Amino acid sequence: MLTVYTRHSSKCPKKDNPAWRRCRCWKWITGSIPGRPGSMRVSAKTRSWEQAESLARKYELAAVGGEEVKEARTLPTLKEAVNGYLSDAKARGLASATIQKLEHIFKKQLLSFADQHRIVFLRDVNVRNMTEWRSTWSDKPLARKKKFERVVGFFWFCVRHGWIKDNPTATMGRVVAKHVPTDYFPAHEYRRIISATYRLGEDAERSWAPEKRGIRIRALTELMRWSGLRIRDAATLECSRLEENKLLLYQAKTGIPVFVPLPPHVADLLRSIPPGLKPNPNYFFWSGNGLPKTYVANWQRAYRRLFNVADLRKPDGTPKRCHCHMFRDTFAVEMLLSGVPIDQVSILLGHASVRVTEKHYSPWVRARQDQLEKSVQSAWELVTPRLPAAI
Repeated sequence: MLTVYTRHSSKCPKKDNPAWRRCRCWKWITGSIPGRPGSMRVSAKTRSWEQAESLARKYELAAVGGEEVKEARTLPTLKEAVNGYLSDAKARGLASATIQKLEHIFKKQLLSFADQHRIVFLRDVNVRNMTEWRSTWSDKPLARKKKFERVVGFFWFCVRHGWIKDNPTATMGRVVAKHVPTDYFPAHEYRRIISATYRLGEDAERSWAPEKRGIRIRALTELMRWSGLRIRDAATLECSRLEENKLLLYQAKTGIPVFVPLPPHVADLLRSIPPGLKPNPNYFFWSGNGLPKTYVANWQRAYRRLFNVADLRKPDGTPKRCHCHMFRDTFAVEMLLSGVPIDQVSILLGHASVRVTEKHYSPWVRARQDQLEKSVQSAWELVTPRLPAAI
């Protein structure tokens, strides 16, 4: 059993107490390891008692695993592996929203689970405790599937760095999430939403609500519908990106600038926003201060109120689930139904690959639907029996 003690300096007021933890003197490790002859005494090369304790446990674990004790210092803890993975994710230039999701999954959830079950070292993670952790997730199926994919990627990262030999999630069953086709707003529903923007300004609950004057939320709605911008990109759009009736699109994931023409009434509506409703003359909607994420959250609450006023219903009379991203979906679906090639729609949406567009919008590709109809009709000729001609 290895223990930690402090080798105090001559000036330390606690120099007579080697078990004192809180001073800044160097920490050492001493004791014996089961199955190893003799005893050992080595400097932990740290002034932190906690780090010295962690190193002592590494030495013991290395001895149990048949490894050289001198290599125990390189045995990573789960926390060290998580920090290394997140540092690599930041170095790769991933979006801040993606980094926040990874930190939530691994720092707040995985490490909390490990602390509760006393899992310290990365090599202690196995299929059993990962299965137990996954059973505690309360996410919806699609979110649970994406989270598990990120967890699998984390452990493959650890395998590639030689921190563990096998991926503990490799033998776990994958999460099944039923793919729901992308929904959008047909023309009659979109007209109801625009009509609701004229009534929403009168019903705004607070004077600072972003939809207090219906022109702002109406302009933002038209912008998303006819440009395909995400709500964050639309809400923080710079005025300089509108040139006559063309909008300069910029998707952070691709970095490829693309122009999209806007209907004249949409461009005129953006320009007609009163200066008193534009907190910053450089932006159509945003003040330029604070986090865009917080500003978008305010608009999302405004749209929940707008959808309540519009009161869209399914054919069976039940309320239709609506959200802001459906304006982007409406742009894509209407383009595809009009016969625009999917590769061009993919460029306008800013997708990194046309496969992403196919994954979400393939049911709406006009050419594919036409081909399916022709295939079915040609099959009729093969299976329909030929009747004798009438006499």
